[in-house]
Amino acid sequence: MRSETGSAPPLLLLLLFLLPLFLFPPSAAQPDLSDGVRCLANRSVYPCQAYAFYRANLAVPLSADLASVGDLFGTSRALIARTTNLTVARSVLPLRQDQPLLVPITCGCDRNRSYYPAAYEIIAGNTFYLVSTVEYANLTAYPAVELVNPTLVPEDLAIGVIATFPIFCQCLPNNTIGGRRVLGLVSYVLQPSDTYASVASSFGVEAETLTTINGPFNGTYSVVFVPLLQIPPPVIRDSVVSEAPASPPTAPTPVVERNENRGVIAGLAAALAVVVVLCALLLLLLAWCRRRWNRKGEAVGKNGRQSSLERSGKGGGEGRFGSISSADDKLIADISEWLDKYKVFDVATLREATGGFDRSQLIQGSVYKGTIDGELFAVKKMKWNAYDELKILQKVNHSNLVKLEGFCIDGKEGTTYLVYEYVVNGSLDTWLHSPADAGVSDGGRRLDWRSRLRIALDVANGLQYIHEHTWPRVVHKDIKSSNVLLDASFHAKIANFGLARTGLNAVTTHIVGTQGYVAPEYLADGIVSIKMDVFAFGVVLLELVSGRPAFDERTGEALWSEAERLLFRRVTIDKAEAEALLLEWMDTALVQQSCPVESVMSVIQVARACLHRDPAKRPTMVEATYLLSKADEHFSDYSGDGLAVVGDSEVAAR
Repeated sequence: MRSETGSAPPLLLLLLFLLPLFLFPPSAAQPDLSDGVRCLANRSVYPCQAYAFYRANLAVPLSADLASVGDLFGTSRALIARTTNLTVARSVLPLRQDQPLLVPITCGCDRNRSYYPAAYEIIAGNTFYLVSTVEYANLTAYPAVELVNPTLVPEDLAIGVIATFPIFCQCLPNNTIGGRRVLGLVSYVLQPSDTYASVASSFGVEAETLTTINGPFNGTYSVVFVPLLQIPPPVIRDSVVSEAPASPPTAPTPVVERNENRGVIAGLAAALAVVVVLCALLLLLLAWCRRRWNRKGEAVGKNGRQSSLERSGKGGGEGRFGSISSADDKLIADISEWLDKYKVFDVATLREATGGFDRSQLIQGSVYKGTIDGELFAVKKMKWNAYDELKILQKVNHSNLVKLEGFCIDGKEGTTYLVYEYVVNGSLDTWLHSPADAGVSDGGRRLDWRSRLRIALDVANGLQYIHEHTWPRVVHKDIKSSNVLLDASFHAKIANFGLARTGLNAVTTHIVGTQGYVAPEYLADGIVSIKMDVFAFGVVLLELVSGRPAFDERTGEALWSEAERLLFRRVTIDKAEAEALLLEWMDTALVQQSCPVESVMSVIQVARACLHRDPAKRPTMVEATYLLSKADEHFSDYSGDGLAVVGDSEVAAR
């Protein structure tokens, strides 16, 4: 959605927009909120429904239209249009400068800060300060951005990195103020001409209420919280009314002589008769077209085709589900607000792309390779219901997570198809565990330590994102080497959110997972938490070091149990002896490459911490990512660009 703006007017608008920012620096104007809004003492009120008041700025590419603003805040165009009282026709038009929008957000509490995590992909020239003040129009502040992105270096932001920008928000202890029901608090940025009285009037509340909630007036470009009593609030409703086209001016009455009046009246009567006849003909034509269209739709439905899907592409619109049966109504209603995020495919297209879901196109499990318009995709075929997976996938957007491109619903067979980006180098387990004589593609080639360390960091970053930067937090529940995919540059992407759930410390009696990766507390008591992902990540680290699968079918022993027995419980103070034990246990391909033992030892220590039997003593993924990055210090040669794999002959030669 981001594009360069090369014309002079947008650049002039940007300069005019930035000028008051230098005259009234946000950090100076809001010292109490610069690093975030403190959570309420009563944490049970989180998460809650909240709203952000956003003004469109045409000098900013991500503010040009409603879909772009939706991408900026990680919500759908349909939801913003609904709360801003925009019709379907207006929601697809470009926005006007300073057009007010009411963006619905979910306010949560993390690190004693109350905010909504907006994911933003860094582009060239970005800084935390510029994105906070320009893109997000001071709805956050750069010290708060630094706080929630501890692993990013503000002075060295890599292009393509996903940073979390905490949109300031707050919840209410109850949903009433002064006996009036409150729909939520609106995060509003004070403008140079604003006073509490003017803001209160714009939202239909009392100025005293703003003082009670926010304290004394804090100055221009600070964030205040305004109770929302109705949707849309008066300030937006009046704005929509004011932009309605004005009635055309009444034409002056022609001056005619009395003896001409009869001729004029006769002429007007004749013209009116012609208009009536034309309108009648037009109505008959529309009725005929509609009847023919309905018959065509019924014929298409009987043939099992969804022609409306072929026309829909990406975006909203009526009839996009074609002949889907009424049994699908609930899912369609549940996911309708996300439809403008993904492309909707029809079943015929997916069947053609995968050769009728032929076994030769099977990648793994129920995932098939398919070609659509010359582009490769991975098509996951699953039985009803895909709601949970879709609900989670629409919340996440990170370079280390496999991207969902679209979906398809087959109402006849009760099947849902999820269409993902195709990750060319397949799964990590194939590269680690396939024997040289397996006859599979790339059999006998082994990842070098540089690539393995980079993969570990990629997976850690992906897990850190879903654990720390989504609300409610997402637990993947099925982290394993077969769910880690490698792209053309051997960067890792986490796949398969079929078992993922939101929420923390839930308890279930339905235990699912893969042997060798399941955390002890989940297996014993059904406790679902982010720490079970941390445990599984520790197992993946052991696989990267040892080159062996997570569970040995011959001995019936899990890899983490073997490491605990051979490495973790061995009491030794001799560094040479510890290194000798590690060299004996690790992948022979790595030993023959002469990779730095200190770096491998650092990764083993991270794995040991992640595999602690007490989940409370395991590190968070933020901590694990930091500890893994320390392994870099023992591997000065490590680089994002370098040798990714070595063949067996190369290993032998070393």
